[in-house]
Amino acid sequence: MTKWMALALCIAGTLMAGTTSAQDAPAPAAAPAAGAGETSYNFEDDLVTGDLVRPDGELLSVRRRGNRASLIQIREHFIPEMLKSVEDL
Repeated sequence: MTKWMALALCIAGTLMAGTTSAQDAPAPAAAPAAGAGETSYNFEDDLVTGDLVRPDGELLSVRRRGNRASLIQIREHFIPEMLKSVEDL
């Protein structure tokens, strides 16, 4: 009985979805009235003058990085150590 009820609900849902999804085309939006919502700026008569703004030319001196010893040490006896570790297995 529950199978028939589920089938009936699926069919009813499909039929209802078909009718609800059909909608009329939306009406075109009304054209805005002339001058409403538009803002116009006219800068043709304005004279714009300015100067280039930049630093005065001061020179800053910075300390150089010191010479440091590298923390990476190259293993000179890598191959003999590798062979020794393999022999221990």
